[in-house]
Amino acid sequence: MCNDIEEKIALVKQLHRTAQVDGFSAADAEQSPVLAVPVPGRPPKPELVPPRFTKNRGLNTLRGRKTLLHAVAHIEFNAINLALDAAWRFRDMPDQYYVDWLSVADDEAKHFQLLQGRMRDLGIDYGYIDAHNGLWEAACDTDHDVMVRMALVPRVLEARGLDVTPGIIAKLTAAGDEESVAVLNVILAEEVRHVEIGSRWFRYCCEQRGLEAESTFIELLRKYANGAVRGPFNESARLQSGFSEWELEQLACL
Repeated sequence: MCNDIEEKIALVKQLHRTAQVDGFSAADAEQSPVLAVPVPGRPPKPELVPPRFTKNRGLNTLRGRKTLLHAVAHIEFNAINLALDAAWRFRDMPDQYYVDWLSVADDEAKHFQLLQGRMRDLGIDYGYIDAHNGLWEAACDTDHDVMVRMALVPRVLEARGLDVTPGIIAKLTAAGDEESVAVLNVILAEEVRHVEIGSRWFRYCCEQRGLEAESTFIELLRKYANGAVRGPFNESARLQSGFSEWELEQLACL
């Protein structure tokens, strides 16, 4: 719930260090009732608007690259809150689950800092333009069930980043923006692990409930995703992050 960016990042890093040294379990989470969080801690800017009102410009211009970097920074900032919510909300998982998601929060904080540094090189800061709230809306939609959260946030929304980032890197390379390319290469490599963590805990939830994981994933997509699955898919990265060949075939059909 911390609204200050620098304080939030410092708290995340402290929490992750503690988890690395001492471990972490549901008993360590704040033992208040687990309630909906319609608005998590965030700064007053950027202004949040419907997705259709956000800007999308070509990467061959400086303004377009600034817009892109801001959009990715907004995703990474939201991803900090998403990872923290995954660790705080669901209280009946094995200890390693909490350590995993606190490590993801720490990575996302690092990604935000890298993007923030690059944006400042270009003369802008976070909050420079409007953004949308789609990622946190997905958190609210999946706050009732850890299995649904693992299926639909890491394995759909974060996995989408695996698909689109290589194309963005190629366009930035063509534009000669090697500094931004270096930042996105770090993010892409580490997001594979984040999606794999989601895949692993999704399969764990299915096993605990006696469900077959692959078909359950597709059923959840049909029930909740509502057209959110779009190709083409980065098959190599998705296979590394815990998708099966059968799941990729089914995604192509969807």
